Amino acid sequence: MRFGEHFMEEIKTRVRVSDVVGRSVKLKRQGREFAGLSPFTNEKTPSFFVNDEKGFYHCFSSGKHGDAISFLMEIENLSFPEAVERLAGLAGVDMPKEDPQAEARAKQNKIAVNWMEEAQAFFAKSLMREAGREAREYLKGRGLTQTAAERFGIGFAPDSFDALRGELLQKGADVKLLVETGLLIEPEDRTRQPWDRFRNRIMFPIRDPRGRLVAFGGRAMDKDAKAKYLNSPETSLFHKGSVLYRYPEARKALAAPNNPARGLIVAEGYMDVIALARAGFEQAVAPLGTALTEDQLDLLWRAGPEPILCFDGDKAGLRAAFRSIERALPKLKPGQTVRFALLPEGQDPDDLIQAKGPSAMREVLEAAIPLVDMLWEREREAGPLNTPEDKAGLKDRIYAALREITHDGVREQYKTELLARFDNEFGWKANQNKRGGYGARKASTKASPQMKQNMRDDAMSEARERRLMGAVLEWPLLLEAVDETFFTLRFSSDACRQLQRAIQSYYQSTKAVDKRSLHAHIEQQGLDTFLKKFSADRFLCVAAMGGSDATLDQREAIFKKEAAALMGQGQDERVETETRSRLVDSIYENNTEALRRLMRASRRER
Repeated sequence: MRFGEHFMEEIKTRVRVSDVVGRSVKLKRQGREFAGLSPFTNEKTPSFFVNDEKGFYHCFSSGKHGDAISFLMEIENLSFPEAVERLAGLAGVDMPKEDPQAEARAKQNKIAVNWMEEAQAFFAKSLMREAGREAREYLKGRGLTQTAAERFGIGFAPDSFDALRGELLQKGADVKLLVETGLLIEPEDRTRQPWDRFRNRIMFPIRDPRGRLVAFGGRAMDKDAKAKYLNSPETSLFHKGSVLYRYPEARKALAAPNNPARGLIVAEGYMDVIALARAGFEQAVAPLGTALTEDQLDLLWRAGPEPILCFDGDKAGLRAAFRSIERALPKLKPGQTVRFALLPEGQDPDDLIQAKGPSAMREVLEAAIPLVDMLWEREREAGPLNTPEDKAGLKDRIYAALREITHDGVREQYKTELLARFDNEFGWKANQNKRGGYGARKASTKASPQMKQNMRDDAMSEARERRLMGAVLEWPLLLEAVDETFFTLRFSSDACRQLQRAIQSYYQSTKAVDKRSLHAHIEQQGLDTFLKKFSADRFLCVAAMGGSDATLDQREAIFKKEAAALMGQGQDERVETETRSRLVDSIYENNTEALRRLMRASRRER
């Protein structure tokens, strides 16, 4: 029996992997994951992990990996239909009834997909022939070798009206079916033969979430072509608003056990996705020339809870980001949001990676802006903010946006956050500031023209702070080499400041630096919540600090580079060199009173 994609996603959404696995394995939560002893091998130390966000289990001792259905098949020796039926029962979903017409459509679609694969093979061969020489030169200029073209299935459609048609008809294809798949165009004059839709174009294969080749995208080689990019038309196989370029590959990459990302990366075009994948960001996808649809957002959230939408940092990129907010707001719910990565103005991911390398792209992604921040800036940018009437208009826009959020709990949190920002800039806090009141920021009369850069800088600073604090928590032995740097950093987040003070008191009183005793000391200070938050992000920290195989010297070098960048980016006021030296001396000499005096002086300088 065949099971529709919607039915399969429904039962997987309703039942968490941990619910299924937990019936056979005793699981214990560790950050965002669950851990337990492997049900496949006889082990004493847990090496079996379940991740509900990504919908998989992974067993390091046996190498087995899969979802809830494959787990049932492994443990209970069930066939695939039997496992699906068992999971449907757990989810409270009725099994689909037999549909002869649906079976016939599925059979016809399978034939159509086979011919799409044949077309793909033809395009791949054409790229390597004489007709594809110019296309190969273009790809070479974009940094793509023959190996890369093969990896991503890139091909070439010759500048001919019948090259593909002749190839497929010779292999036994039906002309009517080729028209239905969008490979051929049926002329209005029925006395003429259908002709090839794609001509003189570099071809990119488009697969649906099930991995079936359902469409193509073609980039014109002729600079005077009416459409630079041309996609297959809507067919029984292909619905443009329900597909993302390279989604199957990206979702698989995101689900890999060693991938710390929490969502897919959404770029604007084929070449951007390919550039990201080649730079190590395999979890990249792209919509097909249009703004994100609701169906595409659902696809993103099936893969991970926090996709990152990449946009150029210019006005057009911001407009595109603001349009995405409209789609996302009604679908927000706990654990399901989006973030926005604004690239340097005039650059897309491909440009940035070619100019500055993968590390520059990683910094942009780590500095991705939360949806609430982007929403706030959208409403501030929508009109002037000079008069009381202007400010009342901003508040009306905020309430209008809040009405778009359907989940009560999320809407309430957004309301609290956005109205607090409004009060801070235009309400009683701003008035307090005008009178010299304590703790309020000066009201802004209009949206800052530096908004994009400021948001990017703030987010990058926060990401660096998390990396630096996470590194010390993960490898406390680093302190012996970076203590002077670490204890003079001026963290902006309350969590980092409190942890820094706790680590300082530990370092002052200990003779041997030890991770377990440091964490115990932090917990004794009542900071276990902060500690758990950083523990949950340890994979990101390990990756940022050179990976799990890096030496302590290598991590020290990365730490000092990150700290220097943080001080240069967000810490204009610094403790003088003499003060830093005295501070460290006080720590080494266990001079408590001197240490307190210096820290008080340091706080006054802040």
